[in-house]
Amino acid sequence: MQVSSQKKIKNTKKCRVCSKSISPFMTFGKMPIANAFLKKKEFKKEYFFHLSPCFCKSCYSFQLFTQPNPKKMFHKNYAFFSKTSNHMKRHFKDFYKWIDRTYLLKREKPFVVEIGSNDGILLENFAKKGIKHLGVEPSSNVANEALKNGVNTLVGFFGKSIIKKILNNYGKADIVVLANVMCHIPKINDVAKSISEILNKNGYLIFEDPYLLDMLKKVSYDQIYDEHVFMFSAMSVKNIFEKYGLKLVDAIPQETHGGSMRYVLAKNLKITESSRLKKVLQKEKKYNIHRSETYKKFKINCEISKNNLLKKLNMLKKLNKKVIGYAATSKSTTILNYCNIDKNLINFITDTTPIKQDTFSPGMHIPIKPYKDFSEINVDTAFLFAWNHKREIMKKEKKFLKKGGTFLTHLK
Repeated sequence: MQVSSQKKIKNTKKCRVCSKSISPFMTFGKMPIANAFLKKKEFKKEYFFHLSPCFCKSCYSFQLFTQPNPKKMFHKNYAFFSKTSNHMKRHFKDFYKWIDRTYLLKREKPFVVEIGSNDGILLENFAKKGIKHLGVEPSSNVANEALKNGVNTLVGFFGKSIIKKILNNYGKADIVVLANVMCHIPKINDVAKSISEILNKNGYLIFEDPYLLDMLKKVSYDQIYDEHVFMFSAMSVKNIFEKYGLKLVDAIPQETHGGSMRYVLAKNLKITESSRLKKVLQKEKKYNIHRSETYKKFKINCEISKNNLLKKLNMLKKLNKKVIGYAATSKSTTILNYCNIDKNLINFITDTTPIKQDTFSPGMHIPIKPYKDFSEINVDTAFLFAWNHKREIMKKEKKFLKKGGTFLTHLK
């Protein structure tokens, strides 16, 4: 029997940003840790929590009502390695080049800090060019991969002890960068204050995260899982960081993670906002991203998406079609558990990441098998959990498509 970690949850609590009262506008039900792929012997002790998003009418923050202890999510067996995707390798190389030419060229001996540096996929570009850098990564297994590749890395959460080490041993930073990490941080006020402290007077905070407006439009509710305690908009980013002396000056749309935004915040408050940022803010206002009614509509759209997906999968089962899952992603955990999809509807999930192979998906316990188990058998339909890498995957799977195979997603 699976074990739930939490008793009945309260209906209201304080917003993590502004401390005003918030409550969930919907729930995805009991949810396991998204990246906790299990062995059979671990089923009985599996950890669950209530996945329920909230919207704060005061500061416009979209956030989870409750979140598991970070130590349960980021640990020595953490199963996400950025370098497993060629698409992400290219993205981070381009990200490095953009930072270098836009913010570092005119600086003497610049210093770059990355919070949540994973396996060093971004910082290795700075390391190769001899640029002073430092990564901070809480998961020791991925941090060790970065260290092996010559990326200076401190293992631990970005807190008081790490900040003290940075200031005492390295000095203040020209750039603090985060990639799909800021949305993981529950104590965001503390981190915003600390980032402001380690930046020099002309420094910049640059971070990328899945973009709230893209998620609402696409109904990509799988972006909501334990690690993503926040989903940001430009409106919410302004409200969070400006009180710590960091001014939002640019917002640049990105294709990564199914729709992301790159935010640029300046320590120098005299720097003016870009025209691009102004356009982003106008779009958000037009979509009513700051109004509660928008999230009530999102709830309805999630329910419609769920029902449509189950109809499709049940129809495929009636037709005796073989359906498998393609890529054991964190996002797949939300889809499978919210829609109650088990191995009767999806036979197994194929994944190229060795640490995930021969395990089972969180919650629904669908077997995770090596990629060859997909390529060497006849599959009718593959559920594309990694839909944000669709372009890359379509090129790779031309043979599957030529044989008449089809891909399915939960998106509109």
